[in-house]
Amino acid sequence: MSLVLPEPPSGIETPAVYIDLDVVDANIERMQASLAHSGVSLGPHMKSHKSVNLARRQLEAGAAGITVSSVGEAEVFAEAGFDDIFVAYTVWAGNPLRGKRIRDLHEHVRSFSIGVDSVAGAQQLALATQGSPRPLRVLVEIDSGAHRTGVPPHEAGDLAAECLRLGLDVAGIFTYAGHAGKSRDARPEGAADEVQAAEQAIASFSAQGVPVGIVSAGSTPTAHFSSRAPMTELRPGEYIFNDADNVRLGTCESLADVGLLVATTVVSTAVEGQVIIDAGTKVLGREGNPDKGFGLVPSIPGSFLRLLNEHHGYLSIPDGVERPSVGDVLTVVPNHACPVANLFDEYVVLRGGSGIGRWPVDARGHLS
Repeated sequence: MSLVLPEPPSGIETPAVYIDLDVVDANIERMQASLAHSGVSLGPHMKSHKSVNLARRQLEAGAAGITVSSVGEAEVFAEAGFDDIFVAYTVWAGNPLRGKRIRDLHEHVRSFSIGVDSVAGAQQLALATQGSPRPLRVLVEIDSGAHRTGVPPHEAGDLAAECLRLGLDVAGIFTYAGHAGKSRDARPEGAADEVQAAEQAIASFSAQGVPVGIVSAGSTPTAHFSSRAPMTELRPGEYIFNDADNVRLGTCESLADVGLLVATTVVSTAVEGQVIIDAGTKVLGREGNPDKGFGLVPSIPGSFLRLLNEHHGYLSIPDGVERPSVGDVLTVVPNHACPVANLFDEYVVLRGGSGIGRWPVDARGHLS
């Protein structure tokens, strides 16, 4: 797979992550336009980039609010002035400190909501926000086939009714079809599972006399197929950058749609048939396997990033292809962009092929 990607700025110290703002903005506009056409609102997931600057670009393009995966992420974006935040996670509020943090967000963010999939979890959320001027808004998570979190759809109404009895404000339901990322064929199948699960959950709510305001689904692989009734909101995250996995899945057209790249330097050519780069698991994460490799280096035809140690990447070079030299800077397309974003303190930002500055990865490490 050969393609000329934007090169990192000259003299960059590696390993480093850089973003092509032209590609990023095009990705933002494409998703926003697609959902606007379908009448479904967009609440992009911040875990993919963890950047206040990038989140603002998404809101300026028309996103209705933001989604986060932790209380810590919510705090970072709330401090930056974001006032519509959904924690799409079944957070345990039984820890007194976390309970207080949730209460603070609830009382200071204009529109704050959080996920729940158990009576025990709902009880702790109710205790944490007891006495607040308004009830905490929750969304019931339903399982649409990922079998990770979420109640069976037909039980959603029972949990919603219990949440109401506890004094919580039940705003609706949300789900995530993580199994849709297994293959190209799994994408429409996963989206169909989301729709079917949502319809069952709505019926379950109705049986309990509980209205459903929000019907929210993810993700980037399913967004094209699930942006229809009964969904009212989608929460994709990866679309802002895309990555090698999204190219494989057909979520984006080609590597030209990938906006996050890793600059890495060849540090050894001592072993024939390979070079060692300074991008290992502490740069690229562990997203990969021996069959697909751990990222792509399109500038070297036939190359294969076959193995990662913590600080070393093993890049195999086929016979007949010139090996890069020690000191050469290469570009890696990550398999999965989200973990890479959480491994760096800042992005090197390009516009029109030139470096224009560095942006902090504001919510990096805010996992609790």
